[in-house]
Amino acid sequence: MRILLALALMAGPAFASDCPEPADVSSELESLFTQAQEARDFKEGRAASDAMWEVWLRAPDEAAQAVLDRGMEARNSFNFEGAHRAFTRLIDYCPEYAEGWNQRAYISFLREDYAAALTDLDRALELQPRHVAAQSGRGLTLMNLGRIAEARKQMLAAVANNPWLSEAALLAEGAPLGPVGEDI
Repeated sequence: MRILLALALMAGPAFASDCPEPADVSSELESLFTQAQEARDFKEGRAASDAMWEVWLRAPDEAAQAVLDRGMEARNSFNFEGAHRAFTRLIDYCPEYAEGWNQRAYISFLREDYAAALTDLDRALELQPRHVAAQSGRGLTLMNLGRIAEARKQMLAAVANNPWLSEAALLAEGAPLGPVGEDI
């Protein structure tokens, strides 16, 4: 059945009306943000971060999950073109699912198409304003576009939600998004 749903989804955007509304995961994520912020060590922080990913990667239905999984497999195999096609299909089918936009943005980022990545990240954040991965991805994208002040502000917002992000290192003194104006 899952294969039939995925094949129907691959047929095109005519099935967009069939995607259910993504579940409201705001209270679940709020609890995970609190866990991350209150974590006493890396192990606890990493557990909260991993749990956030489990929430974001929970697609609205089996067909969407199959396409998301296929896109992730393509990405992990460095088949960025195939991954981009899969995530575009996912967005066509479930335009209100933030992770579809975030994943396609990541592929655009990896392809160094920062303008396309930024557009998709902005949409992901419209749908889920505290999506930490989209926030940090947007910060990295802005940094690569040379928009350092905006990148710093975006990365600070991401780290405020999850202080255990590896990208937090970019905010350290002397790092690309580190403090400015304190030099001699």
